[in-house]
Amino acid sequence: MAPRLLLLQLPGVVPCRSLSTGPGSGEYLQRSIVPTMHYQDSLPRIDPSPPLLTPFLIPLWMICCKSFESGTGKELHELLVAQDKKNKHTSYISGPWFDMYLTARDSVVLNFNPFMAFNPDPKPEYNDQLTRATNMTVSAIRFLKTLRDGLLEPEVFHLNPAKSDTDAFKRVIRYVPSFLSWYGAYLVNAYPLDMSQYFRLFNSTRLPKPGRDELFTDAKARHLLVLRRGHFYIFDVLDQDGNIVSPSEIQAHLRYILTDSSPVPEFPLAYLTSENRDVWAEVRQKLVHGGNGQTLEKVDSAVFCLCLDDFPIKDLVHLSHTMLHGDGTNRWFDKSFNLIVAKDGTAAVHFEHAWGDGVAVLRFFNEVFKDSTETPAVTPQSRPAGTDSSAAVQKLRFELSDALKSAIAAAKDKFEATMRTLAIDCFQFQRGGKEFLKKQKLSPDAVAQLAFQMAFLRQYGQTVATYESCSTAAFKHGRTETIRPASVFTKRCSEAFVREPSRHSASSLQHMLAECSKYHGQLTKEAAMGEARVGGVDTLGGGVLRARVRLSRIAPTLDS
Repeated sequence: MAPRLLLLQLPGVVPCRSLSTGPGSGEYLQRSIVPTMHYQDSLPRIDPSPPLLTPFLIPLWMICCKSFESGTGKELHELLVAQDKKNKHTSYISGPWFDMYLTARDSVVLNFNPFMAFNPDPKPEYNDQLTRATNMTVSAIRFLKTLRDGLLEPEVFHLNPAKSDTDAFKRVIRYVPSFLSWYGAYLVNAYPLDMSQYFRLFNSTRLPKPGRDELFTDAKARHLLVLRRGHFYIFDVLDQDGNIVSPSEIQAHLRYILTDSSPVPEFPLAYLTSENRDVWAEVRQKLVHGGNGQTLEKVDSAVFCLCLDDFPIKDLVHLSHTMLHGDGTNRWFDKSFNLIVAKDGTAAVHFEHAWGDGVAVLRFFNEVFKDSTETPAVTPQSRPAGTDSSAAVQKLRFELSDALKSAIAAAKDKFEATMRTLAIDCFQFQRGGKEFLKKQKLSPDAVAQLAFQMAFLRQYGQTVATYESCSTAAFKHGRTETIRPASVFTKRCSEAFVREPSRHSASSLQHMLAECSKYHGQLTKEAAMGEARVGGVDTLGGGVLRARVRLSRIAPTLDS
């Protein structure tokens, strides 16, 4: 079966070290000898102080940039530097970044929330819905335990793994004080990544508020939220001592939920999380005042949300629609993440974006897949525990007034109308792939970005500026930076392939591809270092404005 990894709207993720120092047992995924947050205190900060602009090419634009640099740009830059000096404990971009997401009033569905779909379990019999949901749930809780107990291996970008990703180095670096540990890693060409977002993975929800939402986390809660057919269920997955409930009990509780024959509610509450944020904030207040406050708290504080769908996935288009938005009844879009498992075991992570970016979610995603497939908690032959699930599983009930029912109906109509405007199609190219491109010494990402340029040129007769995000997790509280893939190289290459391929030899076309790949790699490295290039292709003159906004440097060697 073809791999099923779909990343929709996911910010650029920096490649990182091997998944773990070694397998854990029972409660843990792994037992890192280097504490999880060992590098956090010594991470470098994004520094806004280097030169504002370095414009070149296109004389007219140079004049405009020089005017900006000595005028409004200089004033704004001074304000930025002053703001940075007041926030030495964090990144100058962190607060505005949270504001950007949390003040947005559009629905989080389609506009912000992305998803990633897992490959099927390599062992076909383990893709039974109950078996896979149990194994993924247990692996997710193992991740939580490993993270909170400081045993999750720190996230590190290894440029020379033969030196830095070794037991010998780890045995040394763990004794280096935290405030110096980053420098120790730097000496062997390893760059620890920010892990400040990780705590929001669990027990977290985005709460709708008028004007600006809030992020809520209650790490003391021990229960899992399960959605099925629009109904809400909770049961504990951690005991009072913080230990994981036995997998056979979790399996029994999930089987109990899967056997509930209750039809979909007439007014599924989950639609409200797809609403305009101000509308949802107002309706939520009505829910609270109507006696649903404590019930909502159970939803908000749950470890995460497991969504059990009652149908199999037909194809990749159906998978995309299902995991990106579904039918609106069986997702709590405000939750830090929804783990979705379809009837045939197809699974995905759908996550709210305000709290964090791809680095934390992709780490969780990869670790859960690895653990659930290599060390599954239950097998298809496992018998669920003989526990009384009817007593352990609580089905949440909401009191709905006529006004609340009307609000849900309105949210449903709006949701369905919006989803009808979304068209998704896919094409799988089987005669190549990233490994083939790497053998040709081409960047797969660069080729993908070039393909967008060529497709747009073929369809609309011109190339255009495009956006690609790149993680700045190499800095304390970093978020993402923008790569501007469009360049004179991509323009020239696109026109050669689309408009006049017969006028160029194969070697000439290969050379153009290599130029695009090399330049894109340069742009990516600069973006990862916090140095954006602002510009776009001048489709008339063939030039490009490359006004470099220098925001930071980690070290001279990385900037060279």
